[in-house]
Amino acid sequence: MEFGKTTSIGKIANRLQKDGKKVMVAAADTFRAAAVEQLEIWAKRANCDIIKKEENADPASVVFEAIKKAKENNIDVLICDTAGRLHNKKYLMDELEKIQRVIEKELPEADKESLLVIDATTGQNAIEQVKAFKEVSNITGLVLTKLDGTAKGGVVVGIVHENKIPVKFIGVGEQVDDMEVFNSRDFTQAII
Repeated sequence: MEFGKTTSIGKIANRLQKDGKKVMVAAADTFRAAAVEQLEIWAKRANCDIIKKEENADPASVVFEAIKKAKENNIDVLICDTAGRLHNKKYLMDELEKIQRVIEKELPEADKESLLVIDATTGQNAIEQVKAFKEVSNITGLVLTKLDGTAKGGVVVGIVHENKIPVKFIGVGEQVDDMEVFNSRDFTQAII
């Protein structure tokens, strides 16, 4: 079964690489045990570069370094893996705000996406996650994961309706290619 945020980053990076983009990932989820190592595995699967520091390093400094390297190496897409599961932890949300300030300062002209990964099995807790993340980030899209099992992800319907945030991708399996662009017709048929 597919896991979540870091797995989704690897799959999106893979998809972008296959589309001819030069992709780099930044391992800025430095507080979760083994997050950096997990992203390293997915970066290797996606055949893209990774910028990382030691566990518990300042996440914003990882993003700063990644932006610097991305500019030096003419990277098309930089994907930053940030702490995110514990939306009720103020220090993690503060770190997310700090990362966003670094990105705005260093890449003011860049097109930016802020994707929130939602586990299809989460249910009503996903509503609280979206609310908390909207307070610190301009969420531009959702990634719905774990649609390879019995979960239908129906909670996303209310989230999209209430928050006007589109679903961009869905995770449908364990492999690096198991990330699809969201199709509302297919999704609706699957729920029904």
